[in-house]
Amino acid sequence: MTATEQRVMTLQLKVIFRPARRDDLPKLEWHGEYTHFRRVFARAYEEQMQGKRLMLLADVNNFPIGQVFVQLANTEDIFSFANRRAYLYSLRVMDAFRGQGIGTALLQEAERILSEHGYTSMSIAAAKDNPSARRLYERLGFEVTTEDSGHWNYVDHEGRTRHVVEPCWILEKQLRGNPPPPAQRKRGR
Repeated sequence: MTATEQRVMTLQLKVIFRPARRDDLPKLEWHGEYTHFRRVFARAYEEQMQGKRLMLLADVNNFPIGQVFVQLANTEDIFSFANRRAYLYSLRVMDAFRGQGIGTALLQEAERILSEHGYTSMSIAAAKDNPSARRLYERLGFEVTTEDSGHWNYVDHEGRTRHVVEPCWILEKQLRGNPPPPAQRKRGR
């Protein structure tokens, strides 16, 4: 072999899909790339512990190479199936692992978990300047329902409020195996 020849090695990696643990929080910063989201991750984790969110990770060798976060419905009325909606956000996969189906698998795992817990639909936003995300979501059965101006803010790791403007499409998917929401459910008093 000469110095100009390429050597190829194929790897098989075991990817585990699981909820985030507290010790994952520093790792979610991906060696400094997402340090500015440190407080966002900590808050999401606390809300996961309260049952309000799910931080679903794609783990390789105890390191999160992908993620999708799920904001769970605020269901004050346990008899109301109409509120069993979830919002997925912050889907990302490390550059070196993109194109391998990990993002698809994260979305499918989130769908499986939500379906098992009686959720009737899930939605996700696709930035208007990211048509590949929209194509992925549509391929997985999501449909555009509306658009959003994409104005949001967060407090970064240094305590500064950061403002984001990211116009997006909102896509929704009805979950299989769940009955459509009843028009009205009566409760006894």
